[in-house]
This record gives sequence, structure tokens and C-alpha cells, in this order.
Amino acid sequence: MRGAAFLIKPASGACNMNCKYCFYADVTAVRKVKNYGFMGEELLEILIQKALTSVDEFVSFAFQGGEPTLVGLPFYQKVIELEKKHNKRGVKIFNSIQTNGYRLNREWADFFAKENFLVGISLDGPPDIHNRYRLDIKGAPTFNAVMNSARLFDECGVQYNILCVVNRLIAFNAKAVYDFFKENNFRYLQFIPCLDGFDAKENEFSLSSKNYAHFLKTTFDLYLKDYFSGNYISVRNFDNYVSMLLGRQPESCDLNGVCSAYFVVEGDGSVYPCDFYVLDEYSIGNIAVHELQTMIDSSPARDFRKLSLHVDDKCRQCEVYPVCRGGCRRHREPLIEGHLRLNKYCEAYLDFFTYARNGLNSIASDIREKQII
Repeated sequence: MRGAAFLIKPASGACNMNCKYCFYADVTAVRKVKNYGFMGEELLEILIQKALTSVDEFVSFAFQGGEPTLVGLPFYQKVIELEKKHNKRGVKIFNSIQTNGYRLNREWADFFAKENFLVGISLDGPPDIHNRYRLDIKGAPTFNAVMNSARLFDECGVQYNILCVVNRLIAFNAKAVYDFFKENNFRYLQFIPCLDGFDAKENEFSLSSKNYAHFLKTTFDLYLKDYFSGNYISVRNFDNYVSMLLGRQPESCDLNGVCSAYFVVEGDGSVYPCDFYVLDEYSIGNIAVHELQTMIDSSPARDFRKLSLHVDDKCRQCEVYPVCRGGCRRHREPLIEGHLRLNKYCEAYLDFFTYARNGLNSIASDIREKQII
């Protein structure tokens, strides 16, 4: 195996916040065991040793939750210790963590900087917008605490990006959110559309296709203007679209056109093919028992990948399919006659790519001319 990607949930579904739109709370609510507890050091060592002895070139360890910092800083210090202990063949290791940034201090920031962790910090824009849905477990606002963590990261030299969940409120306030990030010198942004629950019921934060199209077009205009004014701000999905126009492989899995099972490891070692499907019926094994190749070749993993191979006839005929590629599987459910349906945001993507085609091509052309790699 050339390389492998692990998304590890060391605190399972435990969290010190209670975000109203949390997709993982919805996941844990419909499985037999809601919370698998904290991952122990013995299991952690098995995971790291197995990963580093099973790949030839690289391995990515991404820690997520719930809230992954709840296991405490000593857990991550142990991660580094075990990586050094078991990396006998010089495998390239990439460490990252996605945190809500709610209860971090300088010790955490110093560690992330020293050990070269790439950190994603969840922030939904200015306080009136962020505090609408991102509350702590007592229902108190969290904006100030998260901003304090971001400033600590700046002071300590932590590499980090901002993850913003695009719900209905944020879509309505697209320019205000983008401007807020720009004004605060947040240069690396990820915008991901809010997920409805498995029951598909709409609620106050549900994102419609029309609203998402508005958000995409509004933020793209700002991104395009900043690019050509020499004030480039990285927006992950737009960067990926440009990269695809340059003939490169997108790094975002929802743009591959097909699901590729990776290793999502829960607190008890159980493994799943995707973060959106950490459900009993999708388990592909347990890291303490099964080998990586065995799990990735298992029937549940094969079936998971196979379902995403179907391309709707409407997609095949669509002029923007080469850059849309159908989008994320979670946005193409429920199944219709055993096949994934059109993406929930199909009309939004058609509207956006038609609108942004010239702008995306102009950035791609500029990169070619400058021979930027």
C-alpha cells in the first residue's frame, strides 16, 4: 500500500459544545452505541504501528470528533512519541486536527506549532452569526473563546485554516462572512454545506439549492476580485475547481466523482469508510483485529465504493459535470431504485458553474502564464 489516510475520533462523539446543526450528533444518535469513549494508549499504538508498517510512502493522521482535544494534550504527545518509535522506514507523516477551538490554551498552540500539526478551527463568521448555532453545552456563546484560540495560533505560528459550515443564515450573509474572515486576516477558508439529518427533515438552518447558489456566486466574486488584486485568499472548493481546470487531481473527495473508502477510526477501534457513515451497517472492521488491506478489500468497503459509480443520465449530458462530478454522496440520498439520485444542490452547481465559468478560466489561465505550480 503506497499510502493511507486515517480520520481518528479519539474522543468518539463527546464534545464540549452543542452546535445545533452538528452532523456527527445525528450520526451517533442512530447507531447502537452513541459514544465509544476515549481511545486508550494501547489501541493508539496498535493503530500507529499498523499504519506505519503497512504503507510504503506516506500516512495521514487526522484527528476529529466530537471534539478531539477532550482526550487531553498528553494523548497527542503520545502520538508523536509512537510515530517516532514505529516509523522505522522513514514514511512521510502528516498530522492534522479539526477542533472547535473552544477550550485551547498556549500549551496546545505551542504543541501544534512545534509538531507541525495542520489545524482546522471551526468558526462561522462574526459573533452574531457564529453564536446563532455554535453554543456550548450550557447554551452560552462561544465566539470569543474561538477567536482567542485563533489569535494564540497566530502568536505561536500554528498552521491553521478556518472551517465554516454554510447554513441558511450564512448563505443570506455571504458577503459579511467573507469580509469578516478577510478583515481578520484568515487566509485559508473551507466552506462546507450544512447537512440535514438522516431523516431529511428541513429545519431553520437547512440550506436550499437556491440559497447555496447565492452563497457560491457571492463568495466567488469576492474571491476572484481578491485574486486579481493581489490579495489572494484560499477558498478550498474554488481552489479545487481551478486545479481541475489545470488538469490536476482535486484533493477534496467530493470532487473525485466516486467514493474512495478511507479509514475512519472510532474510539473503540472500529473502522468505517467515510466520516459521514460511521454507522453500524458500514463498519469494515476493527483496527485492533484486522489488517488495513483486509478492511479496504472487505465487502462493505467494496459495496460502499460501488454504489457511487452510477452516473445519472442527466449528469452525463450536463456541461458542468467535468467539474461538478456529481458531488458528495450524502447529498445524493435517499436512493431511488437502488441508485443515488441527483445531488441535492444540482441546480446550485449548474447555476454557479455557468455563472463562474469565465472567472475560473481566467484564474487558471493566469496561473498557466505565470507557471505557478
